[in-house]
Amino acid sequence: MSSQDFKTYTAKERNMYLIGMFGQNVTYSIISAALAYYLQFTLLIPAIAVSVIMAVSRVWDAFNDPMMGTIVDKTRSRWGKCRPYLIFSPIPILIITILCFINGFYNPELGMFEGSNAWVVIAAGTSYILWGMAYTVGDIPLWGVTALMSEKENDRAKLISGARVVAAIGGGIATLGIQPIALALGEIITEKYGVAANIGEKYGFIATATILGVIGAVTFQLTGIFIRERIPGSKKSYTLKENFALMWKNKPFRQILISGVLSSTRLLLNISAMPLVTYYYASKDPLMAIVYIVMLGGGMFLGMFIGMGVVPKLINKFEKKDVYNYSNLICVIPYFLIFVLYLIAPQDLVKPLYLVLMFIVFLLCGFGSGATDVLRSLMIADAVDYEDYHNHIRPDGVFFSGQTFITKLSTGIATIISGLAYAAVGFSDERVQAVNDFIAQGGIPRLNPEFSQYMMILFFIVSIPPAIGCLLGVIPTWKYALTDKEHEKMLVELNRRRHEEENKDEE
Repeated sequence: MSSQDFKTYTAKERNMYLIGMFGQNVTYSIISAALAYYLQFTLLIPAIAVSVIMAVSRVWDAFNDPMMGTIVDKTRSRWGKCRPYLIFSPIPILIITILCFINGFYNPELGMFEGSNAWVVIAAGTSYILWGMAYTVGDIPLWGVTALMSEKENDRAKLISGARVVAAIGGGIATLGIQPIALALGEIITEKYGVAANIGEKYGFIATATILGVIGAVTFQLTGIFIRERIPGSKKSYTLKENFALMWKNKPFRQILISGVLSSTRLLLNISAMPLVTYYYASKDPLMAIVYIVMLGGGMFLGMFIGMGVVPKLINKFEKKDVYNYSNLICVIPYFLIFVLYLIAPQDLVKPLYLVLMFIVFLLCGFGSGATDVLRSLMIADAVDYEDYHNHIRPDGVFFSGQTFITKLSTGIATIISGLAYAAVGFSDERVQAVNDFIAQGGIPRLNPEFSQYMMILFFIVSIPPAIGCLLGVIPTWKYALTDKEHEKMLVELNRRRHEEENKDEE
């Protein structure tokens, strides 16, 4: 069978898929980049409470993912098994995204469950759990459908690599933009309506989340409308319990899953980047926030784009598992150097030399992160083929739910660690208010010895735990169970089987 006989997506479908991936990640980053900051540093909910809310929600959501994967794999419709969810999920996700920001202020003078504080905490937790469940309905089919759009491995690799790039662009735009825009709108609201700075900041975040949410939903909607599924789903499907067993028995998938969980602390940089810029670098100045986010976050995202872009070329020369493992190891030193630079110049990291050095280490961290993200998706797609080859079932939805499982469980773990770290130095509720008041009076927290522990913990969180996570992440995959040569043979056999079945049906 020649390669031209294989079914694959059109250029239009590819473009619509990538636009949808862009929009979905704009939506994701509204929550992942801003909500924890908003709850803790704007609404003043205690750090431990925010961490518990985020962690419990993420852990539940992580285990909810295989449930959704099971539902996807059982779906039979005229649109396929993934498209129905891509068509109908964007609008509900938009509505719940906005609701996550509509909440009251926490009163540090009362107990956590006294008076209005109880409703603030419960509303934060409830809306976040609902958001995670709604997001899962669209996220798993969005990644799972990549294995159904093409029979050609190269085309699938290109699509997944491109998806990771545009996902990073969409996420990067939202991550880099939401805080400066929200702070700027907050200042406008404060001045125009004569309200307190914290109230202006609150409505600035609500407005920004709404604007970015609409952009994300509209572009995400395009994927479900325009793509097509070309590989039919398996006739056989499993129960949730059977799917959990299936995921664990598939050795390549199990290795990827464990690797992702062990490297979960890498996500601390994403979680804590906003308070780091806000309090150490910008002192809540919107213009300075943009400058430093572009300089530091720009380095991170540039590195991610480079890493994602070179993966298709690297895997043509080297084994996927080798590129994955060494991409993890590359990140150890730059993550470690972030904290070293802080220890060298705790008050002077805004000087040009240190900013250049920080840009370089963030770029290297981003390179490793971008490469491993693409490779994880490719290796999960290979694990689906592995299962199809050995057991004649394609658990696309279930296995790609494992990808979101890794991300969400890792985020929960990382969030708990950050909350414990903030609590350990007392950077929570009334002390956050004290720092906010100091800034409102024109103060710069990094120059005040009273706040030195708070500045230190911001750098520690994004440095040492992520470096450790990079080391731990290579342990399960160092002796990876599926070589590229074995996968290539499997893919040839799978396509032969599929076309033989189609020829029989035609006869």
